[in-house]
Amino acid sequence: MIHPSGLVFLSGQTASGTNASSIDEQTQEVLRRIDAFLVEAGSDKEGILSATIYLREISDFGAVNQIWERWVPVGHTPARCTVQAQLASPQLRIEISVVATTK
Repeated sequence: MIHPSGLVFLSGQTASGTNASSIDEQTQEVLRRIDAFLVEAGSDKEGILSATIYLREISDFGAVNQIWERWVPVGHTPARCTVQAQLASPQLRIEISVVATTK
């Protein structure tokens, strides 16, 4: 959703279905989806202001963090928090919400 203020709100991005079972696969799929939605909204990764990452298992934090650090552009690391949460489906291991600016 694009707010009149020029902010983009992407909430609850998850892997689409149960084909991606590992935390690495699900994280990469979610980040690809975020990339696509940001472009559609007239933004990109450099426009992300904040992100919240929800993990089914906090023990996945290290793996997710490695993927996240490769994905985020150098010099454009947004504010981020990561929490353990019971997700809507038992197959989901990660969910990410972001707030970004349009270009």
